[in-house]
Amino acid sequence: MKIVIIYGPPAVGKLTVAKELSKITGFRVFHNHMANDLIGNFIEFDKGHYWKYAREIKKIIFKLALKENINLIYTFCYAKKEDDKSLRSMINLFKKNNAKIKFIQLICSKDELFKRVKKESRKEHGKLKHVNKLKESMKRWDLLSPIPFVENLTIDNTKLSAKKTAQIIKKHYKF
Repeated sequence: MKIVIIYGPPAVGKLTVAKELSKITGFRVFHNHMANDLIGNFIEFDKGHYWKYAREIKKIIFKLALKENINLIYTFCYAKKEDDKSLRSMINLFKKNNAKIKFIQLICSKDELFKRVKKESRKEHGKLKHVNKLKESMKRWDLLSPIPFVENLTIDNTKLSAKKTAQIIKKHYKF
C-alpha cells in the first residue's frame, strides 16, 4: 500500500491537487474535512473532544485502507509541534503495516493564499473562507513549516496548476 500525504496551510490547494493526483494514479482521496466535518455536526470546531474524535475516525479509515490495500492520498494542515504526536502515531501505523509513505508539502505566496481562501469552492466542505481567519490561524499555529522528522517533497504551487503539480508528484515518486 502507498499513502501520499499532502499538507500545507489552508487554501494552498491540497484537495484540488489530491483530486488531480487521484485522476492520474487511481489512488483514493481522504481529505481532512471528511472526518472534521463529520465531527463538526456534533461538536463545535476546536471545542471539547473535537480533535480526539476526529483522530479516531481518521485512524479507522487508515486501518480500513491498510486492510483493503487501498492506495490513499491524505490531505491536512500540519501545525508544527501541535500535530507531531498524532502524526508520529499515524506514521507508525503505516510503517508497522509496510505501507510506503510519501510526504508532499505545498506552499505558495501569502498573497496567493489570501486570494485562494476566498474562492467559492471552499464553501463545499466548511473550509476556512476569510482572509482574517486565515491570518489568525497562521498566527496561532505554525502552518508553514515542513514536518521536521520526515522526508518532504516541497512544491511551490503559486504559479502552477493543480494538474501540473499532480504531474510533478507522480513523476517524482514514479507512481
